[in-house]
Amino acid sequence: MNTMTYKGYTARIEFDDRDSIFVGRVLGVKAIIGFHGETVTELRADFEAAIDFMIEGCKARGESPEKPASGKLMLRVPPEVHAAALVAAQATGKSLNQWAAEILGKAAHV
Repeated sequence: MNTMTYKGYTARIEFDDRDSIFVGRVLGVKAIIGFHGETVTELRADFEAAIDFMIEGCKARGESPEKPASGKLMLRVPPEVHAAALVAAQATGKSLNQWAAEILGKAAHV
């Protein structure tokens, strides 16, 4: 996945072959924020302008732009993955929940 980051916000970037432009979508925020550009320079400028506009608007309304997360995560995995994860967690002396939270945090760079 191609991404772009600005002020702690991340966007997913794709190329639209039909229109010959780069398009992006900001991830993890309440609003749907898209942007585009014919060049990477245009794309970055539009991304940064979109983030700045979102931050200013949220500040004026006294809102947080981030999408809230409850901290509860339900996963469906194959039984063999579940069993292997249980063994891996037990091997580290942790509960499956503690182990999974640590692994997910590392994978998400948190």
